[in-house]
Amino acid sequence: MTGMTRGELAKQTGLSTATIRYYEDNGILPMPERAANGYRLYSQDYLAKVKFIKDAKLLGYSLKEIRDILRMISHDAEREMLLKNTVRQKIKEIEANMETLQSLHSLLSGLLETSQEEISEYLDALKMPNSATAQGE
Repeated sequence: MTGMTRGELAKQTGLSTATIRYYEDNGILPMPERAANGYRLYSQDYLAKVKFIKDAKLLGYSLKEIRDILRMISHDAEREMLLKNTVRQKIKEIEANMETLQSLHSLLSGLLETSQEEISEYLDALKMPNSATAQGE
């Protein structure tokens, strides 16, 4: 049986052995086969999976989402459709975040265009309720 040790896999992927162990313990990577001496042996498939995990994390996927994607991929039936649906959902999340950031950008840009007088009036109005509350106590 041939394959890489966990240390060799870590070296080739740039991850620590602890990270690879974490992925195994949490079901993100399947447990590898063991050699006669008890060492875990990782095939080239593991190298591809770890690279996928790293890429997916860069794209904003959580480890749970990555685990679910890898599980879907391992089942032949309808895996392409399931993967595409997962990607579509992530795109929707990103687009929603982009809309929120664009709204925030517009709000902050508008603040920069507001006159000093309008800002002073706004800040004075914010002070009033505190003064009224203090007088009512």
